[in-house]
Amino acid sequence: MRRAVDGRRVIVVASAIVCLVFLIGAKAQEDAALAKALTGVTVSLEQGLRASGAQGTPISGKFEVEEGKLQLSVYTTKAGKFSEVVVDYKTGKIAKTDAITSGEDLVAAKAQSAALGTAKGTLLDAVARARKANAGARAVSATAALEDGHPVAKIVVLQGQTFKTVSEKLD
Repeated sequence: MRRAVDGRRVIVVASAIVCLVFLIGAKAQEDAALAKALTGVTVSLEQGLRASGAQGTPISGKFEVEEGKLQLSVYTTKAGKFSEVVVDYKTGKIAKTDAITSGEDLVAAKAQSAALGTAKGTLLDAVARARKANAGARAVSATAALEDGHPVAKIVVLQGQTFKTVSEKLD
């Protein structure tokens, strides 16, 4: 009986390792695709955050590859409502705005808004500090969050082909 239990444990552990390796590989492929897609893009995350400010206060923003195409997406809040603002990464102008009314996007937007609700600084200022501290890097994403009860901006920067997450205080 003990051998059967040990055998099952080995299978479970091996399966978990295979899944982990697969997830790490998938993340590496996503990162490589994003780094490649960003080559030659002149509009910065900061410009996207500024442009989206016309639709409300930016609470997060990111470059992402969506259905094989690069996109600059910014979540904003205004008067208790949330929007996803897509900024044209070639011109820096707003391409479209959609209300966020349900699902995981709404849950994320509420959490990000709550974090910024106690902040003294802005997401844009935090991104500027992160880029200054990481000379030559491009800010790829920025998300407001609470860390140990304090508002922070989690910022992903890209230096060459290497992604790095930094945390900037917002209080």
